[in-house]
Amino acid sequence: MITVRSASELEPAERAVAIGTFDGVHRGHRAAIEAAVTAGPRSLVVTFDPHPRRVLGYDVELITPLERRIELIGEIGPEDLLVLDFTPELSRLEPEEFVGEVLEPLGTQIVVAAEDFKFGKGRRGDVELLRRLGLDVQLVEPVEGVSSTRIRELLRTGDVVGAAGLLGRPAEVEGVVVTGDQRGGTLGFPTANISVEPGVLVPGHGIYAGSALGHRAAASIGVNPHYGGSERRIEAFLLDFDGDIYGESLRLELWERLRDERAFASEDELVRQIAADVGAAREAVRPL
Repeated sequence: MITVRSASELEPAERAVAIGTFDGVHRGHRAAIEAAVTAGPRSLVVTFDPHPRRVLGYDVELITPLERRIELIGEIGPEDLLVLDFTPELSRLEPEEFVGEVLEPLGTQIVVAAEDFKFGKGRRGDVELLRRLGLDVQLVEPVEGVSSTRIRELLRTGDVVGAAGLLGRPAEVEGVVVTGDQRGGTLGFPTANISVEPGVLVPGHGIYAGSALGHRAAASIGVNPHYGGSERRIEAFLLDFDGDIYGESLRLELWERLRDERAFASEDELVRQIAADVGAAREAVRPL
């Protein structure tokens, strides 16, 4: 897949285009991109950065940062990806202007979209307008119940199994491994502390089973109430792993929420519970 930040970097071609923010690259997004890939002309995905809602003044937490979004889109198989800088000026383009200034110069012949697709200033553009402007619209049936909004809701409550069903893959937390309090090592369970990019959604507090670097993992998301913490930490103990990954990027899959975080009557009780969590992580099943 060729990834560009400007339309001028793309070679001239007739194209089938899928347009959207595609945050999460969930099952509904995949269906649209797959339809563009199989439509006939050269396939192109057009996505936006930053998220349009942020530019329009709304707060939104990303399910996937841009790098991961690009990687996931690439796995589906489009030939080209255009990451458009979403600016206030772009947001003010009338639908007809968006077609004339963005889609037509790309060589767009086919637009792959759901029936309720909206675009342009005030979301006034729709599939009927695209057709009136001479574009072939291939409709994609929406995947019932699947949306980025619903996935965010599930992740905030820690329902990573439910989120995986909509994403079509396990939920993830990704960031750079940084130095933490280093209590895990003294307890016999050294953890990797993950610093996540600002603005990216982190699932609700709790203890999770999952995997990272090909190893099963027991992970904690929260404030570590046993030690009176107040700052959110993301800590992962990788089973059967021995290595120095400080400063490296780590992608943690979350397979199952095991329990709430809590304080314990003693450190011995805490260690016994961590051992039980590790045992549960060994038995956890990766959601499909």
